[in-house]
Amino acid sequence: MLKAIIGKKIGMTQLFDEKGNVVPVTVVEAGPCVISQKKTIENDGYEAIQVGFQDLKANKVNKPMKGHFAKGDVAPKKYLREFRLADISDKNVGDIIKADTFAEGDKVDVVGTSKGKGTAGAIKRWNFSRLRMSHGTGPNARHAGSLGACSTPSRVFKGKKMAGHLGTERVTVQNLSVVKVDAENNIIAIKGAIPGPKGGIVTIADSVKA
Repeated sequence: MLKAIIGKKIGMTQLFDEKGNVVPVTVVEAGPCVISQKKTIENDGYEAIQVGFQDLKANKVNKPMKGHFAKGDVAPKKYLREFRLADISDKNVGDIIKADTFAEGDKVDVVGTSKGKGTAGAIKRWNFSRLRMSHGTGPNARHAGSLGACSTPSRVFKGKKMAGHLGTERVTVQNLSVVKVDAENNIIAIKGAIPGPKGGIVTIADSVKA
């Protein structure tokens, strides 16, 4: 059965395994989360649970969302994520999901938003090759070169790879290992790096490769 939770990236540190080897880990404050909605085939055409994370003051919630949380008798949450499950018969609105849902050795996929890197050139953003330092290149060999637009079509096509904003994309890292679970403090230590800046929200779920 799929296990999933929402968490906040705290930062990176290192742990030691039973052989004394250093293991780099990312520390995530995982939950506690609450099931705020249960979707069924009869009502929605598929089965899923909606999970909420981090309490939110009532005056920070608009009327539609206030009604949504009131319907499930759940306190307002700042972050909501939906997880599709094959079977949700044992899941109910109001159930609490904690870090101990996972155990050491579990393989997980982590989804987050990459760190924003500001404006970047075409080489850094799209991995373009630099131009030759020969006659005609000009003073800058790291520009994008010709855009390929002549009198026809007299414009640059939408989606052309050019310099611009880099970062803040949805990134998934698969098949990572859970190194340690601290159920008392709702902490999960995951081997390696996960997407997002410190304080960023991530979702953790069973790995599809596990």
